[in-house]
Amino acid sequence: MTGSTPIRVAIIGMGGFARSHHHAVRELEQQGVCRLIATCDPQPEVAAVLGVDLDLAGRGVSVYDSYLELLDECADALDVVTIPAPLPLHAEMHAACVERGVAVYLEKPPTLDIAELERMLAAETRARKLTNVGFNYIIEEPRRRLKQRMLSGEFGALKRVCFSGLWPRPTSYFARTYWAGKLMLDGRLVLDSCMGNAMAHYVHNVLHWAGLGGMDCWAKVRHVEAELYRAHSIESFDTVFAKATTTDGVELRFALSHACAGEEKQGELVVCERATISYDTRSEWRLRHSDGSAERGPVDVPALLEANLAAYFAYVGGQAERPITTLEDSRPFVELCDLTLIAAGQIQTVAEALVGRVGEPGSAQEYVVIGPRPDELDRAAEAMVADGALPSERGFAWAAAGGQATRADLRRLPSVVARMAGSAGTQGKWP
Repeated sequence: MTGSTPIRVAIIGMGGFARSHHHAVRELEQQGVCRLIATCDPQPEVAAVLGVDLDLAGRGVSVYDSYLELLDECADALDVVTIPAPLPLHAEMHAACVERGVAVYLEKPPTLDIAELERMLAAETRARKLTNVGFNYIIEEPRRRLKQRMLSGEFGALKRVCFSGLWPRPTSYFARTYWAGKLMLDGRLVLDSCMGNAMAHYVHNVLHWAGLGGMDCWAKVRHVEAELYRAHSIESFDTVFAKATTTDGVELRFALSHACAGEEKQGELVVCERATISYDTRSEWRLRHSDGSAERGPVDVPALLEANLAAYFAYVGGQAERPITTLEDSRPFVELCDLTLIAAGQIQTVAEALVGRVGEPGSAQEYVVIGPRPDELDRAAEAMVADGALPSERGFAWAAAGGQATRADLRRLPSVVARMAGSAGTQGKWP
């Protein structure tokens, strides 16, 4: 491979988010960056529709029924395989690619089970190229410039980093796939949640801001306090409030929920001794200095997936030193998600009397909202960011105290999750 030779790519999957991979790879293919060699999907109807839409036959792309068939037939003709497949399949697909000497672009999260991540990292020691995990926002130049200024000492010591994300999701969201909203599946940990899946990018961003060892460094947490809630009829949680302390002593605060309605709301907040950064990946960043001066600028990366794929192809082709986010870089994220579950100790099911509903009752597009007042989650999230107060400490009627955990508690994850899953199954709301 040389810088002028297109990277030879295969994509596992043709439905769901895999469609986005196909469209991004086609754009890069038209720029001469890569060439799609093969793809696969176990559903013939899905493959037929996308095949026509993207002219796979005309582009000379081979289509297979299974990823193993694809790898057995094409591995020697591939440089990269992208894996935008269901979360429970990530580890086995990653191992199969590594065994055949093909580099992997793996969608986030790599896994949400720290023990499974350790097995993936063990497999990675045999890889020809490091795996890239698709946490998309770390590539943003405004983010990297601001972090570099922070690391230089311009803003003083980092005190805390916060993320608040209220992303409404209708009941149909939790029926979109067999693993949605699951803690366990066939005896394995899945741990799907707003924190580990939909808003995983932003949780990962918080850890990146707090990684004081360098630009490509993510903070590890040593202590977590958390409360978990569910208003939807799911096994896992749809709402989390958590605060953590990193090994460098930085405080992290999180307020995330799918049990809300209206427009999506989100924001990252980085508080230093002499400056505060407000960062919204969808609009702009703002920097307020302690002397009263301020700066602002756009956050404008219109094709993040294309940019991240192109960056990984550059690494595989020898033009970049490392992937944007490696499997090892993902360890702090997986540990934080697991410690949040362990710390909470339980998932509080919000009583029906304390739940609001928006939309046609019983329909797939109905929104289930925590709190009898529509602004309760907003107020709870604002309190979490402002002073670190958990909902139970604010006295919300739907709130219940959680607990605490440290890194030494990670070994308890399987037993804690098994207990949570068993509790969910006894409450009469889950099939």
